[in-house]
Amino acid sequence: MKVTREEVFRLHAQICKALADPSRLLIIVELRHGSRTVSELSRAIGAAQPLTSRHLGILREKGVVRAERDGTFVRYSLSDRRILGAIDLLLDVLASQLARQGLRSSAARRLRPALRSA
Repeated sequence: MKVTREEVFRLHAQICKALADPSRLLIIVELRHGSRTVSELSRAIGAAQPLTSRHLGILREKGVVRAERDGTFVRYSLSDRRILGAIDLLLDVLASQLARQGLRSSAARRLRPALRSA
């Protein structure tokens, strides 16, 4: 079966929609360090557990994360770690834009080290 160009861009847009929420981006960045439970992720991103579960459901539906049962817990991990490279690239673009706007001294400088150390 041949996938058309339109289908590829439709799928691309769906992944972008999944990434179009700050909490979901924070979840993905937290998963950089390995699998986590909903409880661990909700604490890390500062969101209520039910909201974190909904965000994980969206990320799972779009194939960004996967869930594995670990006893009584479900642990979430990235389906493909290359998504981190995409997020890092976009953060780097954002840091450059902020620097061009004269925000070099605070926000842009804080973003760049986070990319290198995370």
